[in-house]
Amino acid sequence: MGKIKVLVVDDSLFMRRMIVRLVEEDADIEVIGTARNGAEGVRMVKELRPDVVTMDIEMPEMNGIEALGKIMEELPTRVIMLSSLTREGAEETITALQSGAVDFIPKPSGTATAGLAGAKEEIVGKIKAAARTPLSVLIAARRGVTRQTAWEPKRAATEGTKEFSQVVAIGTSTGGPKALETVLTGLPADFSHPVLVVQHMPAKFTLSLAQRLNNLCRIRVVEAEDGQVVQGGTAYIAPGGYHMTLVRKQREVRIVLNQEPPQNGHRPAVDVMFESVTALTGLKKHFVLMTGMGSDGAKAMAQAKRQGAESTIAEAQETCVVFGMPRAAINLGCVDHVVPLTVIAAKIRQLTGH
Repeated sequence: MGKIKVLVVDDSLFMRRMIVRLVEEDADIEVIGTARNGAEGVRMVKELRPDVVTMDIEMPEMNGIEALGKIMEELPTRVIMLSSLTREGAEETITALQSGAVDFIPKPSGTATAGLAGAKEEIVGKIKAAARTPLSVLIAARRGVTRQTAWEPKRAATEGTKEFSQVVAIGTSTGGPKALETVLTGLPADFSHPVLVVQHMPAKFTLSLAQRLNNLCRIRVVEAEDGQVVQGGTAYIAPGGYHMTLVRKQREVRIVLNQEPPQNGHRPAVDVMFESVTALTGLKKHFVLMTGMGSDGAKAMAQAKRQGAESTIAEAQETCVVFGMPRAAINLGCVDHVVPLTVIAAKIRQLTGH
């Protein structure tokens, strides 16, 4: 494979030049063009056929969300969004990730030069991971039609129950927001077990993700809070910047958040959450690893399997945006079921008796 061809789309001349300089320091990447807004970016995608596009969200004439939609409709291409670390930026980023973007890079705060230089490893790593993402996966995700319109409205009073006999723990990273939408919307309104989720994301982004999923799903979806009592029929998203653990206090299970050092380069880390779920007594436990770079969660899934986990599931390669995390678990020999993304919810329902 030759160099990865990248198109940089940003309305800031300074940002365009900075991104070009940083990524071209890597011998495997070549920037083949730059665009000043979304409309220009869409035209250049058709002309240059880049392998990867970096796309700013806030731009004149046509913003990044609109440009992403055009690109995915007319010439599906791997797109990485550049997002501001604001609530509005987080909401727009979640929309982009669920509309076909491969991944996102938070725009550095403070001094732009120092921040971007510090983010070089992340930018280059995500471009390389995106270049390996099969376009068929992005096209399939884009074509996925949400079934929300066919569902009855969620009752606001639905709170779930403190009494449950099983727990589902899910870990995911790159490609996770769309994957979580597929899985969690596949769980019925009467799903009576809690679902614990670690999605590698910064603070603010996880809240926007939880709110969006709550609007789409028949079960309740919330960003986890320290000391929160865990209830059945609710999915808890670990907040960015915090590890999420569970502890049993008498008959209740509560969430405990902490800011201990990152594991596997992440906080929240899947391994930390999986380990705490494994330590809970008196529950059947189901562990799921989906699309994501690296190996976070694999080691703790293997430990959970050795200690009697009811089931372990890994997303199959053909539907993963990045096959790293599921592959690591499969290589450890601790996975009971390797299934495509579209089958994971059905498998969870089957294994938990729903």
